[in-house]
Amino acid sequence: MEKNSKDEEHEPPLMALNHVSRVCRSVKDSVEFYTRVLGFVLTERPQSFDFDGAWLFNYGVGIHLVQSKDAHKLPCSDDHLDPMDNHISFQCEDMEAMEQKLKEMHIEYMKRTVGDEEGAAIDQLFFKDPDGFMIEICNCENLKLVPAESFRRIKLPFDRHVPPVDMPHTENSDAAKDS
Repeated sequence: MEKNSKDEEHEPPLMALNHVSRVCRSVKDSVEFYTRVLGFVLTERPQSFDFDGAWLFNYGVGIHLVQSKDAHKLPCSDDHLDPMDNHISFQCEDMEAMEQKLKEMHIEYMKRTVGDEEGAAIDQLFFKDPDGFMIEICNCENLKLVPAESFRRIKLPFDRHVPPVDMPHTENSDAAKDS
């Protein structure tokens, strides 16, 4: 029992994933991709930055785009999709709608299903952003997470959102609340 309290005392005070950073060939093309295909929202970034980039946010996570100065830092631009490669993954509540969107936007993708247990099968869509970084869309909520080490706790920040989101109030949004 004492091991648990000591381990908990030394756990890092982390709360959630804040952002993923991506180096881009073209910040403009990447902003268009992440906003149109994945629904991210362009947000302001500190004016003190002296390099080209953009910040996007949605679904509780940010994507920071940085203009590449060295093309060798980018992945090769082949169309090969390998689920075992590095990727970021987004939870999806309607896989059919997302697949239809990829088709309509003529984005090459790989579709697969992992697991065959009833209620635990996971559907996955893999595709690449304009710079060759792989993205996964999945319905991973079908699989329950079970900690492999029983003495570790999974932390979920229910009481606040980081970073705080400053939503501008407009007459239309206030009128919608009143109706």
